[in-house]
Amino acid sequence: QVQLVESGGGLVQAGGSLRLSCSASGRSISRNAMGWSRQAPGKEREFVAAINWSGGSTHYADSVKGRFTISRDNAKSTVYLQMNSLQPEDTAVYYCAANQRRAGLVTATEGFDSWGPGTQVTVSS
Repeated sequence: QVQLVESGGGLVQAGGSLRLSCSASGRSISRNAMGWSRQAPGKEREFVAAINWSGGSTHYADSVKGRFTISRDNAKSTVYLQMNSLQPEDTAVYYCAANQRRAGLVTATEGFDSWGPGTQVTVSS
């Protein structure tokens, strides 16, 4: 079973940037689909971004397209989420996720089977 741990969250002003990292341990993720989801207070968890096993294919929610970039370094067992032009509506707990049985893109929150504990991102106006 893979263990995922997010880092890099924090407080940032609107228009600012953050880079989240997700470190995996316990088993290799080099052949696994990975992604990020987020959950704001009082709302359901929503899909943010996904990346296939090689990093050659990515997919984004419309709300973050053009502002967020997902990437991965399989040698470091790490997945990243670069977030630019952050807005108050991006405030949420961000979760790293894996599908341990698939290598291709997973484009919905329900498609992931392993989750990290989350990291808080707060964007002030």
